[in-house]
Amino acid sequence: MSHDALIILLPTGSDLPPALGYSFYSCLILIMFCWARKRSVFTTMNPRSLIYSACVCVAGLALYFANDSQLTNQGQAQEKQTPGEAGPYVLDRTQLPIPEPKLAPITTLDARNAKAPPQFQVTAPKGAPNVLIVLIDDMGFGQSSAFGGPVHMPTLERLAKNGLKYNKFHTTALCSPTRAALLSGRNHHVCNMGSITETATAFPGQTGKRPDSVAPLAEMLRLNGYSTAAFGKSHETAAWEVSPSGPTDRWPTRSGFDHFYGFIGGEANQWAPGLYEGLNKIETPNAPGYHLMTDLANQAIRWTNSQKSLTPHKPFFTYFAPGATHAPHHVPKEWIAKYKGQFDQGWDKLREETLARQIKLGVVPAGTKLARKPEAIKDWDQLSADEKKLFARQMEIFAGFGEYADYEAGRLIQAIEDLGQLDNTLVFYIVGDNGASAEGTMNGLFNEATYFNGVPESVAEILKHYDELGGPNSYPHYAAGWAVAGDTPFTWTKQVAGSYGGTRNGMVVHWPQGIAAKGELRSQWHHVIDIAPTILEAAQLPEPKVVNTTPQTPIEGVSLLYTFADATAQDRRKTQYFEIFGNRGIYHDGWLAHTVHKAPWEAKVRHPFLEDTWELYHVDEDFSSANDLAAQNPAKLKELQELFLKEALKYTVLPLDDRMLERLNATLVGRPDLMAGRKSLTVYEGMTGMSENVFINTKNQSHSITADVEIPTTGASGVIVAQAGRFGGWSLYVKDGKPTYAYNFLGLRTDKVAATKPLLPGKATIRFEFTYDGGGFGKGGQGVLLVNGEKVGEGRIERTQGFIFSADEGADVGQDGETPVSDDYQAGNNKFTGKIRQVTVDLK
Repeated sequence: MSHDALIILLPTGSDLPPALGYSFYSCLILIMFCWARKRSVFTTMNPRSLIYSACVCVAGLALYFANDSQLTNQGQAQEKQTPGEAGPYVLDRTQLPIPEPKLAPITTLDARNAKAPPQFQVTAPKGAPNVLIVLIDDMGFGQSSAFGGPVHMPTLERLAKNGLKYNKFHTTALCSPTRAALLSGRNHHVCNMGSITETATAFPGQTGKRPDSVAPLAEMLRLNGYSTAAFGKSHETAAWEVSPSGPTDRWPTRSGFDHFYGFIGGEANQWAPGLYEGLNKIETPNAPGYHLMTDLANQAIRWTNSQKSLTPHKPFFTYFAPGATHAPHHVPKEWIAKYKGQFDQGWDKLREETLARQIKLGVVPAGTKLARKPEAIKDWDQLSADEKKLFARQMEIFAGFGEYADYEAGRLIQAIEDLGQLDNTLVFYIVGDNGASAEGTMNGLFNEATYFNGVPESVAEILKHYDELGGPNSYPHYAAGWAVAGDTPFTWTKQVAGSYGGTRNGMVVHWPQGIAAKGELRSQWHHVIDIAPTILEAAQLPEPKVVNTTPQTPIEGVSLLYTFADATAQDRRKTQYFEIFGNRGIYHDGWLAHTVHKAPWEAKVRHPFLEDTWELYHVDEDFSSANDLAAQNPAKLKELQELFLKEALKYTVLPLDDRMLERLNATLVGRPDLMAGRKSLTVYEGMTGMSENVFINTKNQSHSITADVEIPTTGASGVIVAQAGRFGGWSLYVKDGKPTYAYNFLGLRTDKVAATKPLLPGKATIRFEFTYDGGGFGKGGQGVLLVNGEKVGEGRIERTQGFIFSADEGADVGQDGETPVSDDYQAGNNKFTGKIRQVTVDLK
């Protein structure tokens, strides 16, 4: 009899294993045979048969009980609960995704008679908290009211009152590097994010591509049973990968986030952002009074409500990084009005006032001195009346922006509280991804794009737009003096790695169920890479060794969970290097050494690397780095310089690269370029949001734009193709039936070449030819407009942008998204009403 037949003949509902089944049937057949013969078993069988049958029965029983013991042990193991485990299975969380357990085959034929095994489902460890990271952009240590600054941030203060304030928390001095480190627990060069994505190079540590061996925190949490979402700024995707062609491996929703709503890049027009939802580019909302800050809060609240409604026991990880208060400083007028006249005293007096408040709050020690101001920053008393008027207004706008951002973050936190989830939500409110930004240079900016194109703006020119600053017709940044004041009590600013002015940021941690202390200060020295291991420890999760089949680079951060219950605990982080664009430094055991290779407002580096002047501070005793000890203690300085080189080798920091504008050009620095070597690009209707990193580069050279279109009998209007928008770019469009080309130079002037007669119905080829003057970057040229080979218009383009059009607006076919290049048409209502067969851009 076959094995399958034996199983079918087993008693109904039997779960006996095959070994016992064979024994059962051997005995059964023997007994039946003896009953039929009415003879004893023992008299029927000869001794040899009897011994054989007994052995079969004993072996079957032994196998059965051995198997039963194994099943019992497995069942006990399944029910066993260990720290960080959940559900009926013991989960190995060091390998992600967690492998499903192998189950023994079910031998029962009929499902109605079988018992289903427990469902395998990865859940977060019992009691694992929700996690919320709020990350403010470009806000210095001395700007928020919770840390003594002038920007009123009641949400931050409320969390600090019921949680902990950290006054020795550090970032990397630049946005992409800080964010990559925050979201992975590894140093920024290990993430290949030595600078922002748009300035990536071919060197290890600088490629802009996060390695597979550096799994994001969001992916670790998602694979451990968390719901994950990100809202706002994502500046960690390699610039040339942000296109419909991908790859999308490093996009937010392929980096561990179930949901993403926001923008991909360094900044966004808060009034008219280029938005993505998941992997899809979406149209900019065109509602009256729209502002990105409120939109992001609404989106985050909606997602949180849905998540807790459908899966109330599933913890969430929310990354809320709105892009505020990075330039452009955009904020509704009512928030600006709150600060009218509050900065008329100027940045020097503000530094003194801020330090006094910091000492009173205890966020800096009593007796802390105000560190020197950079020599390039003028004394407020020496400024003209026009300068004071303009600069005070710039700071009013920034302060309003900061309070507005805090208010919207507060709405999200209130929504979490309304759900009854705030007590078990571990909140990290990080006040800045680097120090305050001095990229506004000495006068501030009406249009930040001028900074990236090397075009200075005078006070007189900016004052012409005084009433527009902060509104949708501006793209502003404040003067560098406010950044220095915003980093009180330190000297330097964003980009200056090593100086605490560039790298020290306030942080508040709030978690009522996990932190007993209320309103206390923590002064242990920590770094942004320490947040990821803190979250893993709080959630009782081990550091994964393998993620998505790739062995992982060990997390380099140190959990700061030990500080939650002990204000006097000894520091567990002893060493940390810093490096951005050649500015570099090293912290070790209470000492800080650093060098300023180039200030943010300087066009050239100060010295070759080997000639840089280093400074030395005993920061355990000198909180603000006011007393340079380099001359007094050269041995200590040398020790730290040597340590920097060791850390640089360890974390792939070398070679140092201090190039700036050159790094915007992919060809010069060797990073991938979708357009590398191409002289022609053909695009089609519906292709929108193509950033400069994935669109053919027409800057500083002669080129042509050829559009094959069809004009309906009723005529046509709208945009055929455009790049960027109101603050710099170009557009080919039809106005009043006539083809027109407009070049918008940094929002400062617009030159147009228009046809003298309208297009006729039917197929048409519209061509614009630009002959560049040559002789350098950003020169002008002559434009000619042709229809079906016939010249219909000609004109002069006086100036062009030599390095960048826009950090947030791309190229569009069939429309001009976000903001309009030309005042001949409006945002949200400029789609081409004819048919576009194709558009070809040729370089000459």
